[in-house]
Amino acid sequence: QVQLVESGGGLVQAGGSLRLSCAVSGAMASDNAIGWYRQVPGKQRDLVAIIYETRRTVYADSVKGRFAISRDDAENTVYLQMNSLKPEDTAVYYCNWPCDAARRGYWGQGTQVTVSS
Repeated sequence: QVQLVESGGGLVQAGGSLRLSCAVSGAMASDNAIGWYRQVPGKQRDLVAIIYETRRTVYADSVKGRFAISRDDAENTVYLQMNSLKPEDTAVYYCNWPCDAARRGYWGQGTQVTVSS
């Protein structure tokens, strides 16, 4: 049984930082791409960042230069370091594995990030 558990969300002021974690159990995170998505009420879930098996990374334009995705294979955990946070980064953040265009993989329960102005 594959499970993804996100943590690390919270309330932060604009300009601040947070680090989100996505702990994977029941599978090796490094076997496939894993992605971070975010969603605000009433809107679609948008891709934020992906890290591939090769550790190649891809970012949404809105977070380039501010967010960094990484993977710790020993901990089987993927991180999203978020710096210079803006109020528009406020959303529920989810991780998805294996991550593909059809979004068929497993999802975590999400973690709320709120950035105050």
